[in-house]
Amino acid sequence: MRLPTIITMLLATSLGCQSPGQRATPREPVNKPTVINPYTRIGDIALPAGYARQTANSNSFAAWLRRVSLKKDKTVYLYNGKPKGNQLAQYAVLDVPVGNRDLQQCADAVMRLRAEYLFAQQRFDDILFVDNEGGRYPFTAPYTRLRFEAYLQRVFGMCGSASLAKQLRPANWGQLQPGDVLIRGGFPGHAVMVMDVAQNNEGHTLYLLAQSYMPAQDIHVLLNPAADESPWYEVNNSNAIATPEWVFKKEELRGWPE
Repeated sequence: MRLPTIITMLLATSLGCQSPGQRATPREPVNKPTVINPYTRIGDIALPAGYARQTANSNSFAAWLRRVSLKKDKTVYLYNGKPKGNQLAQYAVLDVPVGNRDLQQCADAVMRLRAEYLFAQQRFDDILFVDNEGGRYPFTAPYTRLRFEAYLQRVFGMCGSASLAKQLRPANWGQLQPGDVLIRGGFPGHAVMVMDVAQNNEGHTLYLLAQSYMPAQDIHVLLNPAADESPWYEVNNSNAIATPEWVFKKEELRGWPE
């Protein structure tokens, strides 16, 4: 049975990223002075010695993600302009619109980044998201920035982690690539995006993660709680991926349909 539209929107927007039983324990919120980020883009973030980024075609999603700009201010702000209570989760903040409504939360940020890439490539017919009941939301002409923003607001209201998890395909950690998504679909659920991947000569793999959260907030590169002030996560034998505000399992890795 199809839920009434207002109920569907409430589920998507108010339950998107909460899960008391599955979240990592947040560190105590603190007030701290503004910290300046020294990097201009995702691809500028320094790697540990001995590592090099994966090669990527200039038109690929991986290359586009590396060109995403970063803000100088490392403070994460909510959609209403207020600083997020916990300022200890982020390494850097993406210079990507969040809007002035409580819509662009976890899975929405993932959809924003994918849609922005396709929009930049003028692959307008590929911009399509599906809600939890199978309803399809294609981006249609005119292909203007103003219409694109309005389209995304509609998608954010109707789609979420549950629907996006169904739309994505299972991915392999042995072939990890920028643009892959760690996602737990549900009411509630959460999602973070792999922003970059690097390897060394010994075959070890590192990756960056970025998220939005609840309430809607700036998309930010996550610190690795297991590494001292580093944003780089390592592919290892553990089945758990502990981020500052959530713990994922390896089997929750997904990629975009070809």
